[in-house]
Order: sequence, then C-alpha cells, then structure tokens
Amino acid sequence: MKKLLQSKFISEYGTLLVLLVLFAYYTAATWGVVHPVSPGAAREVAGKIIGEKQNAAVMIVVDKGEEAQKFAKILKSELEQGGAKVVKTISGAPSDASEALRELGEGNVHIDFVAAPHAAADNGVLNPKPGKEGDHSLPGLAKQHASLANAKIIQPESYMWSNFLTRTNVLKIANHISYTAIIAIGMTLVIITAGIDLSVGSLMAFAAVITAWMVQQWGGGADAGTMSLIACCLGGMVMCGLFGVFSGVMVTAFHIPAFIVTLGIMMIARGLAHIISGTQPIAVDASGFDWLGSQAAIPGVPNPVSLMIILFILAHILMTRTTLGRYIYAVGGNPEAARLSGVPVKWVLVFVYALCGLLAGVAGLINASLFTSGNPKFGEGEELQVIAAVVVGGTSLAGGEGRILGTLIGALIIAVIYSGMNQTGVGEHMQKVVFGLLILAAVLIDQLKKRGFKLSD
Repeated sequence: MKKLLQSKFISEYGTLLVLLVLFAYYTAATWGVVHPVSPGAAREVAGKIIGEKQNAAVMIVVDKGEEAQKFAKILKSELEQGGAKVVKTISGAPSDASEALRELGEGNVHIDFVAAPHAAADNGVLNPKPGKEGDHSLPGLAKQHASLANAKIIQPESYMWSNFLTRTNVLKIANHISYTAIIAIGMTLVIITAGIDLSVGSLMAFAAVITAWMVQQWGGGADAGTMSLIACCLGGMVMCGLFGVFSGVMVTAFHIPAFIVTLGIMMIARGLAHIISGTQPIAVDASGFDWLGSQAAIPGVPNPVSLMIILFILAHILMTRTTLGRYIYAVGGNPEAARLSGVPVKWVLVFVYALCGLLAGVAGLINASLFTSGNPKFGEGEELQVIAAVVVGGTSLAGGEGRILGTLIGALIIAVIYSGMNQTGVGEHMQKVVFGLLILAAVLIDQLKKRGFKLSD
C-alpha cells in the first residue's frame, strides 16, 4: 500500500498535486487587504451616496486602468439613475485630478462627494500624506474654495482576501496561458513520437503577419466582411499546417533529425514574417477581427480560454479513444515494432507535425486578434515555454509516454508560477532561473522514472 501511494499516486497525480500546492502557496503569500474596483464596488459606492444625500453633486476620480474605467462607467450610470448629478469624471494621473478640482473650485461649482477607488483616492491628491497637504490636495483646495469645503470622499469598503485568488486573476492566468497551451497540444503529440518542433514560435508570428497582410491586401482592409476575415484566418492557419507537413516529410522521407528540420523552419518562418511585414506590425482595423482574442462568446470567459478547453477535450479524445491516438503512442514507444504491426509510421509522423504547425497558427491568430495586428516579433522564445509545459506535464522526451491533460496541468503550473512571482515581487531574471530549474527538475524526474527509481524500497 505504501509503495502504491508513493509510486502510482505520485506518477499519476503528481503534477496536479504540485498545481494545487502552488495555488495554496500563492494564495497565502498574497493574502491581505483588497481594495475592490469591481462592478459591485461601484454599485456599493453609488448606494452610499444616494442613501446619504438626494440630488448630490458628485465628482468621479479613477485611474486609466481597464477595471477602473468600468468602475467609473457603472458608478456614473447608477448615480444618475438614483437622481445624483455627476459633475465631472476624471480619468488619469494625480495631476489631472488636482487640476480638475482647482477648476471646479475657481468656477464655484458645488461638490458634495468625490467618489473614487482606493488607488485613486490614496494618490496624494485627494488624501495627501501627513505634512504635505497643500493647494494640490482636496483639503488644501477646500480651504480656498467654499464650493469644495464640504466635499466628502466615498470609497468602496476594503476586505481581507488573496490578490492571487480572485476571479479576475484566475481568468488572467487562463487567458495568458491559452495560446501556449494550445500549441502545447501539438507539441505533446510530437514529443510522444520522440520528436521535437522548434518552429512553433516563429510559425505563430508568421500566421499573425500573413493573416493581417491578407486582410489588408485581399480581404478589404477596414471594410473586410465576416467571410473575408474567416477566409484570411483559415489561410494563415493552413500555411502553418503546410510548414508542419514539410517538417514531417523531411523527418520521415529523408531521415533528417527533427531538431535540425524544425530549427531551419523556425528561421525561415521568422524571416518571412519580417519580410512580409517590413519588420513593422501590420495593423488590422476591420470590425470583428478582435473577436477571437478579446471577446467572450460565453459570458465571463474569454474566447481564447473557451477555445483552449475545447481543443484539449478534442485532443484528449483523440489520444485515448481513437486508433490514431494508439498509433501515435506506438510510434513513440518503438517505431520499428509499430511498422511491423501495420502502423503507418510515416503518415503518423507527418500528421503530428502538421497538427503542431496548425495549432501554432491558431495561437498566432489569437495574438493577432488580441492586439489587432500582425507582429513579426510574436512568439519569440515561445517554443521554450511550450516545451516546458509539455515536459512539466509529464510527457517523456524519450517518446511513447505522455498525457494531454498532463500538458494542460503543466501549462497551468507555469502560468501560476509566473503570475505568483509577479505578485510577490520576484524579479524577471530570477523568474528565468526558477523556470530553468523547473524544467531541469521535470526532466530529471522523467529520467529517474525510466531507470526504475523508487521513492522507497
């Protein structure tokens, strides 16, 4: 029983356990006071103001962040529905808020409340630090202008929670890792066959650039319709798939090591991306082009995350429920034995490289849609992140062993570590050290397992 717990359990569920431990650690490490900027916080502030004074005159102060902008929009709507008057909405730096307050004071515009999240209210303009109160601050200006004398600051209530374990951050983690995880599906299949694909980062950039170029040149540019956009996107994906087919043919027909073939494709695809784009991003201003990268078909879930989940489910079914999946494992385990058993080894290898290229193209489209441009610098170093996700997820570099869901967990582990280290103030260079050690640890564990290492006798 002890051996079962120490070997089989760790082998099957070790990566999931690591993911849960990391979640728990960063949840505890980032526990503290949370200053909300959510829609609920905006409604809370509006309710306080309306409940305290009817027909109140309100000034809203927020920063330029996306969440703060949503906060201001919802707050204004709620206040106006409740009968309050929004005199001014300021979005920007502390100096902008200070200047707006000064102008209102000089114009003798009466203000009852200044509504602001903590990030804006604590910036030294509304609530100056002790000993630094002056004309730039609300208290200082209130001494000069009677219309500001009774202005009261209203902020959302703070609470204790983990900055890591929030819905926004969890979705950010999933969204951040989505395109890496999608490519990792194809890389998992390639590595299971004992191969490698170093071209995925460059293919990602190529797909983004060629798609943007086709939209601008052939699709109608800013006037491109839905069908034109779909055709251009499919064209970019197919071209990346053809690069994958070429890699597979070179590996199978000419027996060139996959490392060399895909290294060459990496350089070719990156070079073509720079040539086509003129080394500059190709902007796409067609309506609807941002749908895949920035919008949410399922409310609250970004489209890249939804697509990632769908593709992982399909890949899991492929590898566990189909003949092709069994062929892929057989080729990775022993290609000669697989050939003698009737497995079309060459076609299987061409398929996995083609699929890997195709999924790299999908990742490129996600980035192009997110940034509404095709940038030849997309995906620089992405192949290392993808390989890391696959290896950390338990796929053996020797081939014949690996799981699609393990790759998903591996990608999430990397994303969690990245997000957690950013929130705990770990520097960029130290992050590289950590990721390097993580990859080495994953490879070491794989090698020890293959040599029959056991945690106990």
